[in-house]
Amino acid sequence: MWKKSIFVFLFSLLTLKAELDCETMKKTNKFISPHLLSKTNIVRKGQNVSLSCSHQNKSLQITYSLFRDKDHMGTQDSKGKPVIFNLSISEARDSGPYQCKAKVSNCPTYSRKFNFTIMDPVTTPVLKIIQKQTNLYITLHCISFNGSLPINYTFFEKGIALSPVISKHVREPAEFNLTKSKTGEGKEYRCEAKNSLPDNARYSDPATIPSTSGDSCPLCLPLLLPLLLLMPIIILLLAFWIRQKYKAKESVPGLEPRQCVSTAQDETEHSHEMHYATPMFLEVIPEAHNDNKTGCVYAELSL
Repeated sequence: MWKKSIFVFLFSLLTLKAELDCETMKKTNKFISPHLLSKTNIVRKGQNVSLSCSHQNKSLQITYSLFRDKDHMGTQDSKGKPVIFNLSISEARDSGPYQCKAKVSNCPTYSRKFNFTIMDPVTTPVLKIIQKQTNLYITLHCISFNGSLPINYTFFEKGIALSPVISKHVREPAEFNLTKSKTGEGKEYRCEAKNSLPDNARYSDPATIPSTSGDSCPLCLPLLLPLLLLMPIIILLLAFWIRQKYKAKESVPGLEPRQCVSTAQDETEHSHEMHYATPMFLEVIPEAHNDNKTGCVYAELSL
């Protein structure tokens, strides 16, 4: 029994000595907290990243362990050099928090916690040019419909920046006004969209201001276009109607032109009457003469 008590006493002394040694090492900066670093803290899903764990004491053989929250991610030994833990970001929980533990003998120390920020890359933005009839401005609209916010937009003319960076924290287009005196037909414009993801800028397709030369009535063409499309149909319908009416007149039997005869005046009533007559033409019969000449006999026309 007394042997067991002595053993417990000696173990306690050794443990206390180790703790005192650990505290002494920490207080004398011989074994301070390790550093946990990454080249970037902004990542996207599907990206491979690395975490580096190191200690300023280059003379100790140190065992490094990486944890994500309470999950053990790996252990490596090193002396004087940092250790690298490779990770893959595939879901939200892969963002962290991560923590590195450095251990010498029974003396552990922990780094600060580290978190990644998972972001979605921006998609190719859409650029629109809006010409306003009521003022002297042309408005450029640019929006990326996908990508983590905030998104920064910049407008360009042939590769030269026209606008300052316009940051949008909500999903809405960035706008930039140009005076018509500074614009011209055929000029090419683009816009750039990017968020905090490194090397992930996207550019819109080029857009140009449509030509307005000689157009004193910009709304005339849209108004006249339907009428121009209907003109051939109207002409065909009129031609068909006139043709049908003409055929109907020709098909009425017994309809002959009638001649108007002079009016007769009634002296007592002083009225006028119109009399119409249908002329009757008789067949002309040739008449033979002794001198071998042929003559014609004409009939009188009676009314």
